[in-house]
Amino acid sequence: MENAGNAVRVLLIEDNPLHSKLVEKLLEESKAPDFQVTTVTTLAEGLARIRTREHDIALLDLTLPDSQDFATFLRVRAENPDLPVVIITGTDDLKLAARAVESGAQDFLVKTNLQSGPLIRALRYSIERTRVRDAEWNSPMFRLAQRQFLKAAQLMSLDDNIRQRLLFPQRTLVVSFPFRRDKYTEVETVFGYRVQHVLTMGPTKGGIRYHQDVGLGETSALAMWMTWKCALMHLPFGGAKGGVRIDPTVLTSHELQRLTRRYASEIMTMIGPDKDIPAPDLGTNERVMAWIMDTYSQQMGYAVPEVVTGKPVVLGGSPGRSEATARGLTYVVQRAAANLKIDLTKSTAIVQGFGNVGGNAVKFLAEAGLKIIGASDVSTGIYNPKGLDVNALFAYAKQHKVLKGFAGGEAMSNAELLEQKCDILVPAALQNQITAENADRINCRLLAEGANGPTTLEADEVLNKKGIASLPDILANAGGVTVSYFEWVQDTQNYMWTLDEVNSRLHKQMVDAYERTRTRSERQGVDMRTAAMIEGIERVAAAKLARGLFP
Repeated sequence: MENAGNAVRVLLIEDNPLHSKLVEKLLEESKAPDFQVTTVTTLAEGLARIRTREHDIALLDLTLPDSQDFATFLRVRAENPDLPVVIITGTDDLKLAARAVESGAQDFLVKTNLQSGPLIRALRYSIERTRVRDAEWNSPMFRLAQRQFLKAAQLMSLDDNIRQRLLFPQRTLVVSFPFRRDKYTEVETVFGYRVQHVLTMGPTKGGIRYHQDVGLGETSALAMWMTWKCALMHLPFGGAKGGVRIDPTVLTSHELQRLTRRYASEIMTMIGPDKDIPAPDLGTNERVMAWIMDTYSQQMGYAVPEVVTGKPVVLGGSPGRSEATARGLTYVVQRAAANLKIDLTKSTAIVQGFGNVGGNAVKFLAEAGLKIIGASDVSTGIYNPKGLDVNALFAYAKQHKVLKGFAGGEAMSNAELLEQKCDILVPAALQNQITAENADRINCRLLAEGANGPTTLEADEVLNKKGIASLPDILANAGGVTVSYFEWVQDTQNYMWTLDEVNSRLHKQMVDAYERTRTRSERQGVDMRTAAMIEGIERVAAAKLARGLFP
């Protein structure tokens, strides 16, 4: 809602007159903006005010005469989901306040610690974040990434200055550019993105995806997750991500090359072997990386293989890079299964997705002794409780390009496949596959996330209550960026490693990250995702504090 002048209209819902007077007095100290506070003492009065849409933000006490605890926030949220809400809480209700933030509140403040500076900043940042989100980052994936971060940040009591800084990427580039279709007179204009979340840790690192749903919010979420992933794996990178909003399956090879080279030229100022190193992601592959490398090298006047990773081995690519994500996932599944006393040779697995990650996961898990009873791609899911013939499945996919029509099992939707009973479930397709809607029907012992963001926070809570062990995405699918780091090291040193060396180093990195995450999870009594997030965030925060602030 737009507001005249510099005034911010605050709705304070608080029944304690002492706390109300304190908030009003502290906000009077603000020089800009000017806070105009309306105070009500019951939720009913608050909801009536919210219906008028006359306020920019709400300060909400969760314990009121006519409403108690988390239901108070839910009722406010239901009345106006777009209104930013900051919780004011007592020390005995911190868990409730944190839960409200996980569910969409912008922030929370402790009544006994209220000071003008933090209060004013919390309100201002909350309004700014809401407006920016609605204008540019309105993405379910980005909201999930922020909520995961905020949950971990609260549990680890992260410094507020650092917390505010890490909520959004440090650099973003949005470009629109043309490329010619094969019909030479036909020119198409598309949107491209490159986002760098954190520059503190060294060069940034992250993939490039071609997909029709690519946007600034999605790209920013992926860059944020890449920051935590690199930090968790102890890699000297910050997180980045890029992409083009296009369906690559409708492009010919010539069109794809023209698109790629033009996109590379548009982001040329951001990338470089010491600045930002792209890699393949959804809809891209080693051939796309070769075109980006060549485009960059043409501008430099000499070959720069270390500008990208995931390129062909003949151009300086690393052996094992293409299958590294699935191989790393298999390594942590094996380690987790050993800790959970799961005998993989007597266990079953279902893998959602049959691309680079999902297809290789099917292969490696089968080699590890698991019976693959389900697999899927965009066309269908295939389920056979007696076990799929993996060799026949790959042969069929190679011939027909999709799994639809494969006769070795029962056809079902991707959503139905996720709910079939198995020991190991691997969502390796897209985000938001396991949600509050279906989490209670997930029936596995171990969930290993091959995709980015396949599980929502609400689903996490359900799965944890059911006793399902989880390997979160920033750990389970970190094999790709880890071997990308190995490739970058090999290129910068002009010294190539063997496949055995790459896999041995990958195994060591993955197992080390898993054990650190498991130890933290057990020590702090938090789930594996939160433990992995804290591991990564703690390392980034330490680096920021060590470097200081310029100027």
